[in-house]
Amino acid sequence: MGLIIIRLLFLFLGALTGYYVATQLGDQVSKTEGMVIGFGVAVFIVLTEIMFRRVSLKVIIGGILGFIVGLFSANIIASPLKLVPLERSIVNFIVLLLNAFFGYLGVTIGVREGERFHLADIRKLFKGVSDENIKIMDTSVIIDGRIADVCETEFLDGTILIPHFILQELQHIADSSDSLKRARGRRGLDILHRIQKMNHMEVRITEDDFPKIREVDSKLIALAKKLGAKVITNDFNLNKVAELQGVKVLNINDLSNAVKPVALPGESMRVFVLKEGKEPGQGVAYLDDGTMIVVENGRRHINKNIEVVVTSVLQTAAGRMIFTRLKEDMENEYQAAGK
Repeated sequence: MGLIIIRLLFLFLGALTGYYVATQLGDQVSKTEGMVIGFGVAVFIVLTEIMFRRVSLKVIIGGILGFIVGLFSANIIASPLKLVPLERSIVNFIVLLLNAFFGYLGVTIGVREGERFHLADIRKLFKGVSDENIKIMDTSVIIDGRIADVCETEFLDGTILIPHFILQELQHIADSSDSLKRARGRRGLDILHRIQKMNHMEVRITEDDFPKIREVDSKLIALAKKLGAKVITNDFNLNKVAELQGVKVLNINDLSNAVKPVALPGESMRVFVLKEGKEPGQGVAYLDDGTMIVVENGRRHINKNIEVVVTSVLQTAAGRMIFTRLKEDMENEYQAAGK
């Protein structure tokens, strides 16, 4: 509402300015004509402002810089024409054509390159490419939440880049009619807000998009290739596809597996059997970090805390699996063997 009032006030001032100029010109322009011209100029300026509202600032700056460079180039090229023995009107006409041509060319190139422009490009000029360290987060790792804990430890350096299409996906999940999806989406937005509040982290939002690419993961890989950035994820499929296309990946699951305490065969632990396993009689439990524990003959102990002994550990791409047996079963076997 405030912007509309400002525009109306500007139109009124335009008409008033036209009226004032007409009074200064005497009989050359009538006051009514002056008001109409002033109002028309103000309308043109307002329409231009509305049109430019849909254009990003970097595109506007690119167009302006391109126009300036175009005019500068045109005048450099036209400067020798002053030495040519031609009529002044012909020289002025040629200079005007050169300015129009190079000005238009500069604007078009500036707008096109402005769309591709990034603040990181300035940093590369002053700091060098090797100092630029950009990491892009995908939706899964944001919702997972562990990345916030990693950021708090200051193990991650450089710039965290969040594409606008990732934010849109998070918002879409947060607005889902499914309560579980809605909770996951809101958790992701909270995690982002938490990371942004960390003073030692530089978090940037980029509006770069690839309209011809539909899948979010494909857009993410395209952006990473364009910026020479790394992708932070815990999505196994995205990890493999990115690596195939030469994009470096930081997988949170790999980091988690690397710092997990090693469970050695023969060690005992106490677990809560949550559900039955795939094989007959098996029970499944989980550690606090999400590691799956398969308990042989543990089905009858579902929803109970039991003592188990590690028999083997299997490392997979999806994580670590620990196979165990009931401690009481192993003790009974030892006793039977001793007899």
